[in-house]
This record gives sequence, structure tokens and C-alpha cells, in this order.
Amino acid sequence: MWLRVSRKPCYDRNRSADGSQHRTGSSGMNGTAARQAHSTAARDFAAPKEFSGGFVAGEEIARGSSGRLRVGLVRQIVYVAIDVAMVWLGGVLVYWLSFDFHVERGFSVAPAGGFVAHMLSPAYPGFLALYAALIVLACKSQHLYRTPKEVSAIGESTTVLKAVGLATALFVMFVFASGNREISRVTVACAGVLNVFTLAGWRYAKRWYVLRRVSRGECSSRVLIVGAGPTGRALAAWLEANGHLGYSVCGFVDPHQNGDARVLGSLNDFRRVALEQFVDQVFVALPADREVVKEIFVEARRLRLDMNVVPDLYDGLGWHAPMHAIGGFPVLELHGQPIPAFGLAAKRVLDVLLGIVGFGLSLPIMGLAALWIVLDSPGPVFYSALRIGRKGKKFRCYKLRTMVAGADLAKEELRRSNERNGPFFKMEKDPRITQSGFWLRRFSVDELPQFINVIRGDMSLVGPRPHPLDDVELYRAEDLRRLDVKPGVTGLWQVTARRDPSFETNMALDLEYIERWSLALDFKILLKTLPVVLRAEGH
Repeated sequence: MWLRVSRKPCYDRNRSADGSQHRTGSSGMNGTAARQAHSTAARDFAAPKEFSGGFVAGEEIARGSSGRLRVGLVRQIVYVAIDVAMVWLGGVLVYWLSFDFHVERGFSVAPAGGFVAHMLSPAYPGFLALYAALIVLACKSQHLYRTPKEVSAIGESTTVLKAVGLATALFVMFVFASGNREISRVTVACAGVLNVFTLAGWRYAKRWYVLRRVSRGECSSRVLIVGAGPTGRALAAWLEANGHLGYSVCGFVDPHQNGDARVLGSLNDFRRVALEQFVDQVFVALPADREVVKEIFVEARRLRLDMNVVPDLYDGLGWHAPMHAIGGFPVLELHGQPIPAFGLAAKRVLDVLLGIVGFGLSLPIMGLAALWIVLDSPGPVFYSALRIGRKGKKFRCYKLRTMVAGADLAKEELRRSNERNGPFFKMEKDPRITQSGFWLRRFSVDELPQFINVIRGDMSLVGPRPHPLDDVELYRAEDLRRLDVKPGVTGLWQVTARRDPSFETNMALDLEYIERWSLALDFKILLKTLPVVLRAEGH
């Protein structure tokens, strides 16, 4: 329900007996005190001379923005410190319980000296520091250190569960790969469950404390909306429906007086209305008008009011759009493709670890294959050629040689016999393939040296297959989307439609992988790759 306010001051419990309003959490001069310092007579809406150049106002905005950034940075550092402290305390508690207590006819306590000795050893503190770092990175990737006010407690707790679950899974894999036997996976799992409750718990406690203060009126902020059009009314309705956020809508000022009691005056009445209603914040929801916004900004600065602009752009496309600053220029992001930074970092770590393991395990197989290649045909054992990688970057891809020496020179002559649709060249009975190469291709043994490309960072274990330069030159503009990610040793096409000659099918599966990418999808493809290789479906 809307507040039907009169043109007289409306007193509430946030206001003291002398008429001044105390704004919780603010420093320096509050809004009402600033207003008392000026004459209460309405002033003309004219920008001061200092504003004509734009420099003073720009510096004022920059100082305000930098101050808010510093406060936000300090708040994020405090949140990170609390998370790290919770993880350390939880880790020590879980390790103490697992070390000092054992079940044998009830609980019995072991001497504390052994526990302290283990805690002071380099291994456990190091692993615990790594675990805390992984949780902080996961929480950062889930934006848990700058959660918007409108996110519900359940939504925030679910996000905490996702972040802690991902960090715990990666930590278990690291402990397993390191060969450490002092830290059991059960202990890590218990620590993960405890961290979900502690990290979500302190956030819920903070939320409960803030909401309790809002319900008592201690943190409420009185809002005046400039513009009673569709955008302004939608904003007011949302603020009223979400009263727990601490906004109290006083009314509107609008260029057009339409008889609505909530419209308290025209733009020329802005100063008078702001003073009478003891306004704390101003939301400008008018269609873009440079001069009007500048005038309102100057008056809001004089009154020391917080001012926000709600852009009414492109028939509502600006709603829910995040605002960024690039070089001091405010940029409204109408559409953005989020980059899973933490997921990509985890993918790279897994590529290196599994690449090293895979290369080591495949060395005996490559040794036997190299001997067969030497005995079968003259030429080098390894074959390397330029391929196109992520964002069109060229790299040298390594394989075991499966064709006669100089096979690349005969490729153009054989293109008329291409059995694949589109720019991708492939022949079922390619005359250049040697006898050993036929079998090496059948079981994909020729691709084992590409573990080197994975370790170097040119390729990933999973991704679209890299194509030669001359094939990429025949791409259509739409086909270049497959180059948005690193090429892979295996991919979705290899495990689902490897025998399909259609380039369109290949492209569709590559794009499906790019759009649906996740670590779980990578693991699924890797698990399906081994049966495909054993069925000798390569060619």
C-alpha cells in the first residue's frame, strides 16, 4: 500500500523531538542537518557555474565512488577473513574429533599431545590453508562477497552449498593425487559439511541482525522518486513489496501534475518536497534528459542526499542490467556471457594433473608404437603440424606418424575425394595411411603425444578437435564459434557421433559442448572416451 503523505512534514520514530533525523551508519553531517544549514526557501533550478565544465561534479562523483569502493573492499576483506576463520576453526575441530575420539565401547579421549604434534606438522596446516583458499575462490566465483540485498536467505545458503561442495571436491582430488594418507576423505567430507553450516550460518545471522534493525526502523531510508511514469511506478511498487530492504517511499515529483496524491510536486518543487519529507535517497526514473538529471544532481548534492539514476532504456531492456565502470565511464551491460573463472581454473589444474599422469602411463605404449612405425615405413616417428587453437591462435600439434612421409603435399589432390561434408577433410581409405598407421588410428594411439599439448596449455583434455589451417580457411563465419575454447584430445563429437561424416553434426555437437560446458560434462566425456577407444572406432 502506498503512503498517502501530505505536504507537511511527516514525523516518525526515526526523528528526535527537535525534528532532526538520525541516519544510522552515516558519518559527518546527516541529511536534515545539512538542510537546516541552507535557507528553506525554494531555489531556482539552475546549475551553478562550476557545473558547466563538468570537472567539479565529476571530481565529486569520483570521490564518492572511490569512497564507496573502499568501503565495499573493506567489507569484502572482512567477509573473507570470517570465512577463513570459520574454515580453520572447523578444520581443527573435525581433525581433533577424528584424532582424539574413537568408538570402542563408547567414547574415549586420547592424550592431547599427539594431536598437537600433528597440528604443528607442516602437512596438515598446509592442506588446511589450501582448503581455505579453495573455499574463498569458490565463494568469490559465486559472488558471495557482494550478495545483493534482494537475494533470499535460502538462495544465499544454496550458493554457499555449491561453493563449498565444489571446493571440497577439488580438495579431495588434490589430497588423493598427492598420495597423503594422514588426511582421510571422510575427515574432509565432514569438514565440508561443517563449513556449509558455519559459512551459511554466519551469513544468516548477519542477515537476521540487519532485518531486525530494519523492522525497528533503525536502518530505514526515506525515498523520493523523480518521475511517476511506468519505470518510476514499477520501482516504487518493488520497493514497497520488499520493505525488509529498508526503503520507505515518500512519493513522487513529476513534470506532469495528474492529480495523483502520491505526486507531491513538479520538478521545481524538488527541494521543498525533499525537505518536507525528510528524504534520504533520490531515485531518478525519468526518460533520459541530460539537463534535468544535472539539475537534480546539483540540488541533491546541496542537500547531501544519495542519488540514484534508474535508466529507462530501450523499452525496459535496461532493467536488471548491471552497471560497470570502465576508465571512469559508466557502462550499462545489457547482455553479458558470464565467464566461469573458477571452473576454468579448475579445468586447467585437472588438465595439468591428468595430462602428466596420462603421459606417464602412455610412455610404454608410445615406445612400442614408435618401434612399429620405424619398422613399417621410412620417416620420423612423430608428426607435428600447425593447428588453430582458441581465438585463432596457432600452435604445433604433436601426433605419432600414421602416413607416409610428405603426405601433406598430396592432400590438395585428394580433396576432390573428401568423404566429409564441409571444410573438414577425411577419407575412409586414405592411400597415404601406412599399415601401422591404420591400426594406430583405430585405437587412437597416434593421439597420445597430444598430452604434451595439454600440459603446455595449447589444448585441453576435452574440447573440440583441432583442425588444420587449410580446413579452417574454408570455415563460414558461424563455424568460427568452435574456436572460442581450447581444442581437446577428446570431445562430445568423438563419444557420440564419431562415424558421422556430416560437418554440420560435428559443428552442432561442438557448439553444444561450448554452451553446456561444466566440469561434470568433462568428466562424463572422459569416462565415455575409454570404451570408444577400446571399440576401435577411430579411423
